[in-house]
Amino acid sequence: MLIDSHAHLQDRAFRKDLPEVLQRAREGGLEKIVCIGYDYESSIEAVEIARQYPQVYAVVGVHPHDAKTLKDETIAGLYELAQDPKVVAIGETGLDYYRDLSPRDVQEKAFIAQVKLAQELYKPVVIHDRDAHQEVLNIIKKEKAGKNEGVLHCYSGHLPLAIDLMKEGFYISFAGPLTYKNARKTVEVAGKISLEKILIETDCPYLTPEPLRGKIKRNEPANVSHVAAKLAEIRNKPLEEIAYITALNTKRVFRIND
Repeated sequence: MLIDSHAHLQDRAFRKDLPEVLQRAREGGLEKIVCIGYDYESSIEAVEIARQYPQVYAVVGVHPHDAKTLKDETIAGLYELAQDPKVVAIGETGLDYYRDLSPRDVQEKAFIAQVKLAQELYKPVVIHDRDAHQEVLNIIKKEKAGKNEGVLHCYSGHLPLAIDLMKEGFYISFAGPLTYKNARKTVEVAGKISLEKILIETDCPYLTPEPLRGKIKRNEPANVSHVAAKLAEIRNKPLEEIAYITALNTKRVFRIND
């Protein structure tokens, strides 16, 4: 059984047919899906979806793109949302120096605030890192962000960084880009780090994996099987073993016991 450790089921792309999407996921062998918030409103929606569907869990937080929206009252709201037993982590937070949709100093403050929230709640943290590898690692080390473990989602860094992150208590999650032809660096990381520290995800509706890339309008949880298959190829392991290990890792980091 597979787990999609990072999906955005509350995205408008799923507004019309979410039950059918979840049914395809179930038929495709998905045991569970973790629905990730990216601002306060989407975090509320993630919790609502998790309450409605037993196989869905929620993560609440504010993405670096929306860091400028994070106020004291937002933190208080996230704290209240996180009291729900279906909320398994805080995020996605982090830094995005590629698009810079929020000022970098604001991103850093929002990142630190959410790390502190996760620590207060004894929950792991889900981190987005794009073109800010060293800055993310510096904050993780300074704030001891991996105290309750966490996930670097859709990993795009190099091998030494992955090793440093794992030492700090983080799991490394791979998404559709692992299947792309130009993914040599990502493939190297996936091939060399401990399998016990690897998660798989779709980041749907984004990052459609090969061989579906460019052929469908939207990615969805069922397609995490293609990421699993690529990882199985890289590691020369049966797909069933990769599914089992990555699902077990996801349950471990998010403390999902059922």
